[in-house]
Amino acid sequence: MTFSMYDASVPVFKQILTSLSAVIDKAEAHATDKKIEPAALLQARLYPDMFPFLRQVQVAADFAKGCCARLAGVDVPRYDDTEQTFADLKDRIAKTLDFINGLPQDGIEASAQRDISTSSGANAKHFKGQVYLAHYALPHFYFHATTAYAILRHNGVEVGKKDFIGSF
Repeated sequence: MTFSMYDASVPVFKQILTSLSAVIDKAEAHATDKKIEPAALLQARLYPDMFPFLRQVQVAADFAKGCCARLAGVDVPRYDDTEQTFADLKDRIAKTLDFINGLPQDGIEASAQRDISTSSGANAKHFKGQVYLAHYALPHFYFHATTAYAILRHNGVEVGKKDFIGSF
């Protein structure tokens, strides 16, 4: 059986980002129904030294677009971190989904042994594509997506495992 770099990346990111967008809808509805200031949820954290919900969503989207771009061998687009609202976060997710949907599947398929670097200078990390995907990008992506979900659940938003997993 052949390992498909595309199947192990793009559909996975699409599934979880799509479900994260739906969870954001539930968070916004929760804030409205409970008369909670949206910023209270957007800036909520599980612990003081962790990123707030808003930043968790930004970073999850960044890992999805960055991973897919690197695997496809194209430049990683830069997004300004200016989101302030639930709608802004949904727009960021939509922009990320549009970007990864537009990448060439064959470029991603051919990436298993491609050299991947994640930054420059002393903090640079170097991988082969399959190792980068399985051991670096996906764990980071899932950490931030899961933490975003957990922040909302901790703050009373009625979401469950099916909301996190979404449809596939």
